[in-house]
Amino acid sequence: MENINPNGLEKALAKTEADVDSSLKAANAVVSSLKKFRGAIKAGSLRELKKAIDTSEQAIAALKQQFSNTKDGWNFDAENYVGSKAFPDEILEMAKTLGVRIFEQDERLYCYPFLIRIIPTELAIQIDKAKEKRLRPSTLVTHLKSLQNKPVRFKPEAFLESLFLAYDAIIKSRGKGQVGKGSVVTLREIYRLLTLLPGQTKEYSLQEFARDIYLLDRSGVTETKKGCGVTMPGVSSGMKGTAGAIRVITQEGQDKLYYGISFSEAKEA
Repeated sequence: MENINPNGLEKALAKTEADVDSSLKAANAVVSSLKKFRGAIKAGSLRELKKAIDTSEQAIAALKQQFSNTKDGWNFDAENYVGSKAFPDEILEMAKTLGVRIFEQDERLYCYPFLIRIIPTELAIQIDKAKEKRLRPSTLVTHLKSLQNKPVRFKPEAFLESLFLAYDAIIKSRGKGQVGKGSVVTLREIYRLLTLLPGQTKEYSLQEFARDIYLLDRSGVTETKKGCGVTMPGVSSGMKGTAGAIRVITQEGQDKLYYGISFSEAKEA
């Protein structure tokens, strides 16, 4: 496999995998010699018995040595490596090799439509809400590719309804004069309201919220069940920099900024 970090996890695992294969061959030799030992006993082949014992003893000694070599060969500092920048870099490198689009954003990896968080203390990663302990880069990237081929579980209609409820609550808190005016509420205000309960920001991060806003934008769903239309103003030229905006990486790997949201009243029939 080309372009693989010579000091990375993939290389270390491949080497130990080859060592385990050698141990398996040695173990098969032990099984074979013991079967011949048993056969000599069953047949009462006394002349073969001593030879079978010696052969079995040699095979067991060879297996013991080979396993010791295999164990000593795995000296990779997994904990420190997974917690370092080298690990996500290797995943990104492997993704390029295998033709899978994975991007990095705010100390997370993004593989549309999934956000990936590395958890070094558990030697695991989290793909959205699911823990994954298979960390071999080639295996992980292949798994992410298979997940991408499955239908997206995101439900834009339900998400839009939750956004509208939060928006409506914020607008009403500003006074009756603001209701029905189509005023813009920042997405950060919406996010704060959606995650008011203790621990909710950990359960539903700002990055996940931004990703869901992007998925809603892509979905083409623009009206609530009651017919209220939604618009999501981006960053205008009059704003100073990108203050207040939320950032997401698109499926194509481009930066996209969202700032606010507004709902228009349903049109009367």
